[in-house]
Amino acid sequence: MGTIHELVGGKVQLYQRANSPYWWCAATTGGTRHRVSTKKESLAEAQAFAEDWLLELRGKNRWGGGVATGKTFKFAADRFLAEFEVLTVGERSPLYVQGHKDRVKNHLIPFFGDKPLPEITSGLIQDYRLHRLRTGNLKGGRKHKSDDPKAVARAEAKRKKRGVEGIVEERLRTPARSTLHQEMVCLRQILKSAHRHGWLTALPDMTVPYKASGKVRHRGWFSPEEYTALRTETADRAKNPLKERWRIASETLHDFVIFMVNTGLRPDEALRLEFRDIAIITDRATKKKILEIEVRGKRGVGYCKSMPGAVYAFQCIVERRKRLLKAETESVEGDADAQQATLDPTAKVFPVLQRELFNAVLKKLNMKTDREGQPRTFYSLRHTYICLRLMQGADIYQIAKNCRTSVEMIETYYASHLKNVLDTSTINIRKSKQYADLQEEYAL
Repeated sequence: MGTIHELVGGKVQLYQRANSPYWWCAATTGGTRHRVSTKKESLAEAQAFAEDWLLELRGKNRWGGGVATGKTFKFAADRFLAEFEVLTVGERSPLYVQGHKDRVKNHLIPFFGDKPLPEITSGLIQDYRLHRLRTGNLKGGRKHKSDDPKAVARAEAKRKKRGVEGIVEERLRTPARSTLHQEMVCLRQILKSAHRHGWLTALPDMTVPYKASGKVRHRGWFSPEEYTALRTETADRAKNPLKERWRIASETLHDFVIFMVNTGLRPDEALRLEFRDIAIITDRATKKKILEIEVRGKRGVGYCKSMPGAVYAFQCIVERRKRLLKAETESVEGDADAQQATLDPTAKVFPVLQRELFNAVLKKLNMKTDREGQPRTFYSLRHTYICLRLMQGADIYQIAKNCRTSVEMIETYYASHLKNVLDTSTINIRKSKQYADLQEEYAL
């Protein structure tokens, strides 16, 4: 910073920043320091601008009019992240916390960063939505491959090699609806944190304008016919694996598919299962053997009672684990008769998920996506359990309790697209007298 010129009795300072031809002016009004570029290279013009600017600041400070004061968004965001990481230990996944950090760093701070909190209005939030949808990525955030000149040059070289004439302009991918929703959730939490600290007097309206009722959507699942085909394929691979070293993985995948469709567990809950968490019992209501499972996962600790089909799959898992343990003990100790293969109660039932093998099976059956383009993953096995239970007339409230979710979630994402939940005895009912009158009037 070079020479500083003071104006209006020292209330305004004029100065030049390094490597900038323009003059800047600074002043303190209402206890807050303000700075702005004059956009002038002439000292005389900059002095006139600074005097007018000071009068404008004083008028706004006295009569109102939007002089932005207080903490900036970046300050509030940094404070929020420090609080969020500490207060959610054990309640939120570390991946979720890291996701919030990435959203703040790559998208929110580049757009809102230096703005004072009172300036973040509903209109500015709407501008952020439009900016994200139009540009995809923000300056300073994580770059898409089309932002990298080297990547663009490589793409052009490949086109020329294929004989494609001209340069095709690369387009940025706009964020998905769920991605933008997560960013709005993060922004709302930051503003709520600022409101709690008293840095923001009121929260702006963050609702999406012009939004009509959303379409009824369902989650990817396997219909009874598709599930039969999937189960048959995994059983064939378990009996005749493509390679002998894949036999254990193929058998485990087959048992896992049956286990999940008969229990409705989430994949992360299945990964946390230990042998001590599962007990084979005789159900008093149905007089059949089922699994009673103590579940630990997304919703904390809960319980699940399986369908009878899960018992056989679990017994196969236990026998296979004992067989492997016995073989390992024999190779180490050398005395098979003296060793008893006993499972460690704290051992994981499913140490890993065979994702690559599962995707290979789905690809072979052409079932990786459903007709709506919804991808099928291990979560689809849970969705299949819920849908099959609804189709067979199970009580929706009991399903919600057994799956550790809410009735609203099941009605929204599962029951809305199943024809079996429609009761024709109440839909097609006809009162005799009224129907006779209609029959006479309309010649039905």
